[in-house]
Amino acid sequence: MLDFRLDEDYEALRKTVEEFAREEVAPVIGGLYEREEFPYEIVAKMGRMGLFGLPFPEEHGGMGGDYFALCLALEELARVDSSVAVTLEAGVSLGAMPVYRFGTPEQQREWLPALCAGERLGAFGLTEPGGGTDAGGLRTTARLDGDEWVINGTKAFITNSGTDITGLVTVAAVTGRKDDGRPEISAILVPSGTPGFSVSRKYSKVGWNCSDTRELSFQDCRVPAANLVGERGRGYAQFLQTLDEGRVAFAALGVGLAQGCVDESLRYVGEREAFGRKIGEYQAIQFKIAEMEARTHTARLAYYQAAAKMLRGEPFKREAAIAKLVSSNAAMDNSREATQIFGGYGFMNEYPVGRFYRDAKILEIGEGTSEVQKMLIARELGLK
Repeated sequence: MLDFRLDEDYEALRKTVEEFAREEVAPVIGGLYEREEFPYEIVAKMGRMGLFGLPFPEEHGGMGGDYFALCLALEELARVDSSVAVTLEAGVSLGAMPVYRFGTPEQQREWLPALCAGERLGAFGLTEPGGGTDAGGLRTTARLDGDEWVINGTKAFITNSGTDITGLVTVAAVTGRKDDGRPEISAILVPSGTPGFSVSRKYSKVGWNCSDTRELSFQDCRVPAANLVGERGRGYAQFLQTLDEGRVAFAALGVGLAQGCVDESLRYVGEREAFGRKIGEYQAIQFKIAEMEARTHTARLAYYQAAAKMLRGEPFKREAAIAKLVSSNAAMDNSREATQIFGGYGFMNEYPVGRFYRDAKILEIGEGTSEVQKMLIARELGLK
């Protein structure tokens, strides 16, 4: 029979991160969020805990865990704040994972120890101002000039790309044309501070106000030919694999936000009184919270299954898309209902549910929009 209980190691990790989120993140994140400050001290503490190294082997400075361990950590962090959670998610699944999955031994030795320790952050340069979903329509180019790549183009909405500890960006660029005329896309590692590589000011965002998101520009930016990540012309396939894995992590983040809405609502309805009774005694409120819990539970099972298939080495594209779609819907619906339960207080930034409401929408957009997830699911069902 199926058993969805966590084993001792997973449960110990979950409890450790839950305690960290409640004791270290919750007391300070509200102020950081309103000031739109990157949480450097929190990130440093997460690095010392080994969270950035969770799914990587010890030989690279990691913790020797797996991707599901990362997902558990993301869920617990997002129960308190999604800015912190997405900083970890992007740093691991989008920053370090391409180097680990496709990098040369030299690239791994140079970058992974610092990335696993959280001393440096990596970023994932795919989306461009002219399009995100149509990643095959990239305009950023890279041409070989002797033993150097010369990169020109612009990237948009890139997480972890401009912090004081950002070390590198892995950039998707057109490096030529295939025989059928389609673009040849490759991945190239660009260290921060490389001449010709410039980072814009932070975006003014609706949510995720403690995370770092910027536009990147490359103007005759030169890096060694050895900075090619993986095979030339395989960059798009590599990025698609990275996104499939990242969607499972993103789903865990969405579940965490949805659970945080349940947590905060349960606390509030046990304290708030209206018409002489605790509002949690009213069936209308009870039904709202029951539906919130059901959505969260369903979304959690979806990402658990996707992660299990991924770890077994089985195809998991459909399951990842389902998990991402269901969890983002749960996060959006739960944050709306939690805000309604809190009434006027839900519209105040001093209460977490207002922050959750602002943060939830991006979960329906990032790592592939909800429409893209539906398209992927339909394709996996054989609908062309």
